[in-house]
Order: sequence, then structure tokens, then C-alpha cells
Amino acid sequence: MSNIPQVAMLVDTSRSYGRDIVRGIRRYVAEHGPWSLYLESRDLRSSFPEWLKKWPGDGILARTVDPLLLKQLKATKLPVIEMRSTSLKHPFPFVGIDNQIVGQRVATHLMDRGFRRFACYMDTSELFFQQRCQSFVCSLQARGFECSVFETQSGTTKPQRWDQHQRQVADWLSSLAKPCAVFATNDQLGFWVLDAARRAGISVPEEIAVIGAENDKTLCDTAWPPLSSVQLRGQNVGYAASRMLDEWMHQKTKPPMESLLPPGDIIVRQSSDIVAVEDTRIAKALHFIRQQAVADVSVKEVAKIVGLSRSALERRMKELIGRSPGEEIIRQRFGHVERLLAQTDLTLDAIAERAGFKHPQYMAEAFRKRSGITPGEYRRQNRF
Repeated sequence: MSNIPQVAMLVDTSRSYGRDIVRGIRRYVAEHGPWSLYLESRDLRSSFPEWLKKWPGDGILARTVDPLLLKQLKATKLPVIEMRSTSLKHPFPFVGIDNQIVGQRVATHLMDRGFRRFACYMDTSELFFQQRCQSFVCSLQARGFECSVFETQSGTTKPQRWDQHQRQVADWLSSLAKPCAVFATNDQLGFWVLDAARRAGISVPEEIAVIGAENDKTLCDTAWPPLSSVQLRGQNVGYAASRMLDEWMHQKTKPPMESLLPPGDIIVRQSSDIVAVEDTRIAKALHFIRQQAVADVSVKEVAKIVGLSRSALERRMKELIGRSPGEEIIRQRFGHVERLLAQTDLTLDAIAERAGFKHPQYMAEAFRKRSGITPGEYRRQNRF
């Protein structure tokens, strides 16, 4: 045991990103260990474990937000790798996500989907939120687009009342020219935007499309509609931080003071799963299909609702979004199947009925052809 490194993990486990970091640490230890690891359930503001003051350990992996915790980490005089970029002036090497790329990636994704009006909902309490917003706005400006920015601040001593805050967000969303794409600099803000849009009677994603950041599964899947988000690849951060700490402990070489890793892909869910269209009839058709696809709606019904002939509807949808009305109806039905597989324990028969399919066997086979895996495999891979 004397040769096994002792490492404390002071990492928040209350959100998906922190848990992903823990998984990355575990993967590194499985490949390069063994280590003796200390881990407890924590949130970002959990206190410093008192016993660590006299702990004869070898290193610490931390995500620090509290100045007192920072002071206590310094006092251990142990190698510490920090994995949370904050306004705190910590003296430790930092490993994290390049937030400039986060904003750039969202801007490019939304422009590629045809949006020409943009907004950003930013939490000013953290530097990395500001970086995401700034890079988003700059990327748009480089292409000649403007961006409305709405600022809030979390973690203040006198937080705004929830209803008052949501009314302000709803008023801001109502003031935006539409269709508009909104980037929320984290998933909590994205969740709040979707709630405010619902209060204001704004259709999502037809009038505003919303993308968050961090891909927190609980927030994204509980939001209505489910929230699109940038995946941050916390496992890569945990793995890289563990490697640097391992080298520091064994070779006594301090790592670089900052190591930035690229974020992952945008996980597209219903809140942004649309192509921006200025044609009001096609926008109405897309909204109707989204609301009625599982009710076994027909292309003929869609054409009647929007006041177009079937051939005109087919032609204009193909031109604007690259899909026919029938293809969009099927796409929406299978999107509903995916959500029910991931978020419920319903049988395939029940899912087929709720998604507008008359025959469960046909639905299962068509699902396998579209996704390359069976419904059962999809459910195992995407459990809520």
C-alpha cells in the first residue's frame, strides 16, 4: 500500500459534467493505477474535509468555487490539479474546456441551419459563461449578424424572485424578431428560457430555437421541449487531469498552468431541431406537424391547415428544409419514439400506439433501419 498513490477527488457530483469528470478519472486509474481514491458526494460549495489538513496523501483533483476551499487546498502543499475555471486566482495548473470553441460551435451550427436572428442569455457570475457568450457574439459579427444579449447573475446574496425573473425573460423573448436562435450559456439558463417561452406563448423551436451548454442530462431531458446542448466531454478533462497529476506526483514536474480541451458535439434535441424558415405557411406547417405527427396526421391534412395544395406544400418544404411533409411527419414520430425509449419503461406496443404507429413490429424494424440499432439497444444506451 505504501507504493500506491493516495489521491483525493474534491469534485462536485451533483451535475452531469462533474460526474463525467469522475468517470474520466476512474478510466485513467483503471488503465494506469492502482490509486487509493477518496471520493464523496459533493456539490460545488461543499466544505473542505477536515481530515485532509493532516492527510499524508500524494495529490488532489479539485473543482473549486469557494475562496476558503482554495486557501485550504494551498495549505496542504500537495500537487493540486484544478478543473474549474473561475475568477479565483488559484495557483494550480488548470485543465478544462475551451469555452471560446463552445460559442463558435453554437454560432456556426445555428447559421448553418439558416437562422439570421440571434440572442444570447448569459450568466455574468462566471468567467467561462462570459467567454461562451463573447465568442458566440463575435462569431456572428464576423458574418455580419447582430445578437441581443440578456444578462442575469446567479449565486448572488439577494437573488431575484423566480416569477419576477421569468417575467423579465419572457418580455425579452417576446421583444425578439422571429424566427430567432437563442444560445443559453448553460443548461440551467436554457431550462429557464424554455419555461419563459411557454409562459409567453412563444413556440419552440418554430419561433425561437434554444441551445444550452454542458449537456446536463437531467436538465436537458426534463425541459419541455427537451433542450439541445453542447456536450463538454468531462471524461476527457478527468482523464487528462489524472495523467498530469500522475506525472507530477512521480516525476515532480509541474504541468502547464492551463490546458484547454475542445468541447464535444451539439446534442440536438427538440428545442432546436428545426431549420429556420421565413415562409409563414411552411413555418405553420412545421408547427402543426410537430404538434400532430403522433396523431397519425396526413399530408393532405397539413396542406389543408396551411391553405396550400399538396403539390405546392411538397415543393416548398423540399426547397426550404430539404424534406417532404411525409418525411417530416415520420421524422417527428421516430423522435417521439426515441424520447419514450429513453425516458420511460413503456413496452414497444405502448410506444408504438403513442407515436402513431399501428403495428409495433413495423415500428421496431423501421427504427432499426433508421438508427442502425434495435429499440432495446437504444433504450440501454440512452436511459434517462
